[in-house]
Amino acid sequence: MRLITFDPFRTLGLPGVRYIKPELMHQHLDALRDADWLLFPGYWQLNTLHYALKKKIFPSPVSYHLGHDKVEMTRAFQAACPTHVPRTDILASTPENVRDVLHRWPLPFVAKQIRASEGLGVFLIESAEQFERYATDNAVLYVQEKLPIERDLRIVVVGRELVAAYWREGTDFHNNVARGGRVRHDLPIPETATDFVLTLTGYLNIDHAGFDVAMVNGQPMLLEFNRLFGHQGVPGLQQRVNDAIRRYLCGEPTPDSGAPTASRTA
Repeated sequence: MRLITFDPFRTLGLPGVRYIKPELMHQHLDALRDADWLLFPGYWQLNTLHYALKKKIFPSPVSYHLGHDKVEMTRAFQAACPTHVPRTDILASTPENVRDVLHRWPLPFVAKQIRASEGLGVFLIESAEQFERYATDNAVLYVQEKLPIERDLRIVVVGRELVAAYWREGTDFHNNVARGGRVRHDLPIPETATDFVLTLTGYLNIDHAGFDVAMVNGQPMLLEFNRLFGHQGVPGLQQRVNDAIRRYLCGEPTPDSGAPTASRTA
């Protein structure tokens, strides 16, 4: 199988992969046309590779498009599985909308920047002054209810395979490992959450993502997903991801291993 990657660090350990610098892709059009898969292009490359060269892309174009910002992602979730999305308003950042949000939304609530990861750009709003400062710095108001949780789940899917599922628990508002949250391996993983994410990724054709999921009254609630997710906190996760990528690209059977980092519970 002929594989070309534009991100050598994401494909370490995959056999027979050729690396091409993204900015040099037009110098290698013949090689790109001959490849079976093109791996991890930059977002700016996607339209050329997918629409002009009509190549198979991994992660899938849907993973790129829906994962590009929280507005696109949330609107898709609200259409596909509305009962699994926290109450969310997405509005232009105008003085009128700021006043409207402060009138309708009880404090505290969550406000987010539409393009951020690792817990950056996520703010707990506890006063009108905090929200007004957020609105001044952002052209889009992304307002979401604060869920009654102490921890959340990271669920990693590659291809159609559950690669990892684990709890993250922070010491403050953020649970992200990159923001000081810790991975909990001692807590059972709700099968309702992993089954829900696997069903959703199959429906939407998202094939490489780390989903952040809260459990509220036994129901999974989607916070967001990251197309490019970190590997911190779970030993061997990079190798698991690479093995799952290989199986997916080569059409190999998916092992029925369940959640690999913790026990499961219904």
